[in-house]
Amino acid sequence: LLLRMATFLALFQLCAFGQGFPSKHINVFVGYAPGATTDLSARALGEGLQKLLGVPVVMENKPGAAAGVAAAMVASRAPDGYTLGVVSTGVIAVRPHITKPPYDPLKDFTLIAQYARYIGALTVRSDSSFNNIGEFIVHAKANPGLSYSSPGLHTQQQLATEVFRQCKGLDFRHVPTKGGAEANSLLLGKHVDFTSGAGQHIQYARQGRMRMLVLFNTDQRDPAFPEVPTMKEIGCQDAPALGYLVIGPQGIPDPIYSKLSEAIRKVVEGPDFQKVMANLEIPYDYKDRQQLEKDVVADFRFYKAFLEKLGVKPE
Repeated sequence: LLLRMATFLALFQLCAFGQGFPSKHINVFVGYAPGATTDLSARALGEGLQKLLGVPVVMENKPGAAAGVAAAMVASRAPDGYTLGVVSTGVIAVRPHITKPPYDPLKDFTLIAQYARYIGALTVRSDSSFNNIGEFIVHAKANPGLSYSSPGLHTQQQLATEVFRQCKGLDFRHVPTKGGAEANSLLLGKHVDFTSGAGQHIQYARQGRMRMLVLFNTDQRDPAFPEVPTMKEIGCQDAPALGYLVIGPQGIPDPIYSKLSEAIRKVVEGPDFQKVMANLEIPYDYKDRQQLEKDVVADFRFYKAFLEKLGVKPE
């Protein structure tokens, strides 16, 4: 009873002082390594929030466990609006089906906003002999064990590659990394045969350094690369796209949540942020809390069934 009263009083105080929010710096835990696409977009968001809110916004990279490390840190903090995280929907929809996290995926977070979604692609170097996905499949069947990099084990990109592998009856060797930047570097450095399309692969494709062979996590071709088919077009199931999420601890009072949500939306819809997104080739896809609470549950159920089919059980 005393604990409940203390919690109630703490929340009451947060609501009462919500009008003065923010009055100090805001910490943002980014679930990926420096230089990754998510990190670069998160830093653009942080810069915009700092200008708009008038307080320092401190970005801290906490890679690991496919953004699960950052998510756990967010979940453990007070719901006062001063701790946020930028992570993938995967920390809620995917990770809990693989390892038991120190948080309840559907109860311990405030879903503030999604500002983009991840789209992957089976991507090779531009000097590769594969001009299309058909040629790649023929080679992969004749040469089992081709290696590929991804932003990490059981990330959206890696799971999409696993869907493709199973669909076509292929055998690959996975080389997980701590983020998209490292995954792309392994391909550019000729340490792997292909990558699962980790963030900046589209930039490299535009520069002529990489070539995409099939798109993951989308049912539409990219107008900028009309020659690249989708998974559906080659007869495969696809893994649903996950998003770039801004989250906070569960229980952020409505007045504080409203200020954060409004500020984030203003920043991500602004020309400076949109320019960064365009330069990074990140597909902008804004969702508010109401839409996210529906979509995240649907994604949670899909990946639960898919991973069970793979024989993956939470450890």
